[in-house]
Amino acid sequence: MPQSHTMRVIEISKPGGPEVLVTAERAVPVPGEGEIVIRVAYAGVNRPDTLQRAGSYAPPPGASDLPGLECSGVVAEIGPGVSRWHIGDKVCALLPGGGYAEYVTTPAAHALPVPEGMDLRAAACLPETYFTVWTNVFDRGRLQAGERFLVHGGSSGIGTTAIQLAAARGARVFATAGNAEKCAACTELGAEVAINYREANFVEVLKAEGGANLILDMVGGSYLPRNVNALADDGRLVQIAFLTGPKVELNFAQLMMRRLTITGSTLRPQSVVAKARIAESLEREVWPLLATGRIAPIIDSEFAMEDAALAHARMETSEHIGKIVMKVSG
Repeated sequence: MPQSHTMRVIEISKPGGPEVLVTAERAVPVPGEGEIVIRVAYAGVNRPDTLQRAGSYAPPPGASDLPGLECSGVVAEIGPGVSRWHIGDKVCALLPGGGYAEYVTTPAAHALPVPEGMDLRAAACLPETYFTVWTNVFDRGRLQAGERFLVHGGSSGIGTTAIQLAAARGARVFATAGNAEKCAACTELGAEVAINYREANFVEVLKAEGGANLILDMVGGSYLPRNVNALADDGRLVQIAFLTGPKVELNFAQLMMRRLTITGSTLRPQSVVAKARIAESLEREVWPLLATGRIAPIIDSEFAMEDAALAHARMETSEHIGKIVMKVSG
């Protein structure tokens, strides 16, 4: 049980820029059926947090209004019906919200053990990106060894995760990024080719290789028709965000003529059961790779909890390579 009934949190005082994030105090949450309370050591900072802060990404019904979709820490309290976890266990977890706080509740099935040999700082970088990449690239996208895989935003948290996982599972990986430093990071992580989108046309690069069998995109906008052109016949495009907008004119005749598939998903609104299934797959298929060091989270920077606004400002520069984390407690 937490020693205090109150905790420090980071609230969104009103929709706006990073400066609207403020420190406040709230009651420590109580676990419900099938839930655990985690004493948060580190919280991951993700693009959806900045969108929620700006007022364009509301939490799903029943979720905390505090930002924060992943964390690492120690199990502090166990709700009814939970048998796997014990107080004191070190875990990382996907959260419905509320990670910017000293304590947070989450379904017990959405927590995973900290991989062997990994510290809590690195473990906080795992849930949001690994859940997202696994379900979209391997479940929905059906990426197979030997296939050509293109990921946009290769130096982002999602990108660095997707490159490593796809390469580890035998795919040929291509990535786009915005400068030479980011492209170098992509190739170091396992990308066969890193394309500076300011200098080269990714459509031409992929067409010269026979087209992409799978593309993972979070850009949207004008990238949608370009992605379709870059696909091989029978190729798949998986959309997970729309940084430049969700609406575009697209010639769907190509989908029929070339047997293409366009799909996509968001993680946060999915059911507790659906996320639990992803967690089971990750522990079985991915956690052994993390334990051996074959893959690892890439950390760009760390901020103190009271500097959450600086963490969001860093995210919004898009200059980061890998994940941004926030230290909540020691």
